[in-house]
Amino acid sequence: MRSPRPYSPATGPGQSLTERRKAATQLDIARAACALFAEHGPDGTTAEDIARRAGVALRTFYRYFRSKQDAVAPLLAGGGDAWRALLEAEEPGVALGPAIERAITSSLTLPDGEEGLEWTRGLLRASADDPALRAVWFQVNQDSEERLVPVLARLAGDSADPLEIRLLAAAATDAIRVSLEVWSAGDAPQRGPGSPAELAVRCLRELTGGMAVLRRG
Repeated sequence: MRSPRPYSPATGPGQSLTERRKAATQLDIARAACALFAEHGPDGTTAEDIARRAGVALRTFYRYFRSKQDAVAPLLAGGGDAWRALLEAEEPGVALGPAIERAITSSLTLPDGEEGLEWTRGLLRASADDPALRAVWFQVNQDSEERLVPVLARLAGDSADPLEIRLLAAAATDAIRVSLEVWSAGDAPQRGPGSPAELAVRCLRELTGGMAVLRRG
């Protein structure tokens, strides 16, 4: 999903130094790919260019990514990681609708000076003419939706209908996806009317208005 906020590799106490270095290298490559796509477009960028910009060998690039388009996945996935983490911090039994809206709004409202949303805008615009880049975007969103299901299930409790939880995960993920696609196609600002956060909350309410799981709690 993706990804409104630049991907930040997890560095929890259970992660080894090797895992942290791997995540940092992936992020360096992803940032290099994003910068080169913005400068030259996907067609004008090669895997060799990305590896050179990231300061790694070409074999290192292919150790982590299958193609130049795959290299941007960590950046696109960062927003989903950020807002799922906010939901994971909520306590079971919380009113799901407001909790989801809080997480979406917070993750799509970046501090001044952060470029994550503009990177996403550039990548989504580039994907209009690049089917492989679009495929990466859709896969990121699919992965994010699947990871969201257990988070929502824990918050909703054992009595929640699994079908409703799946539908809610799909609706929340699509609300963010559609909002970013619409925003990226225009010139609206990062905050205020027409911003990703405003559009995403609007989409979420439209998609989930009849869901019983949101009327409980």
